[in-house]
Amino acid sequence: MTRHNLFLAILCSLSFLLPAGSAIGQSAPAKKQAKSDQHPAAPLITFIELGSVNCIPCRQMQPVMASIGKKYEEQIKVVFYDVWKPETRHYANTYGIRVIPTQVFLNQGGKEIYRHEGFFPEAEIDKLLQKHGLKLRSGG
Repeated sequence: MTRHNLFLAILCSLSFLLPAGSAIGQSAPAKKQAKSDQHPAAPLITFIELGSVNCIPCRQMQPVMASIGKKYEEQIKVVFYDVWKPETRHYANTYGIRVIPTQVFLNQGGKEIYRHEGFFPEAEIDKLLQKHGLKLRSGG
């Protein structure tokens, strides 16, 4: 399986791992297109948070991830993997993490463009995302 196909398979499986209606792990709803046959563009960046709901710094990242998803809407896809759960533990190996939380940022092609370990302040994430061409939504 090519690296691109593996990345797509992982992204497709994400929607089944998170509760319905969760802001984390889902892209912001796409705005209505002028023509019904147009599809929203793929996100420019995928922000993957590898942590656990039982880890204090990881829990502190939850509102940061939700805010980032709202501020950048369809430009970003925010994903959370609880690597202490048996069904998602394999992502720790997939991404080669050493500590939690770890944040991994992928470009549109699935290539890792940045990695951070520990709590990552929202203002620093904003700088990173804007450096890579993302724009704040109006009023964000």
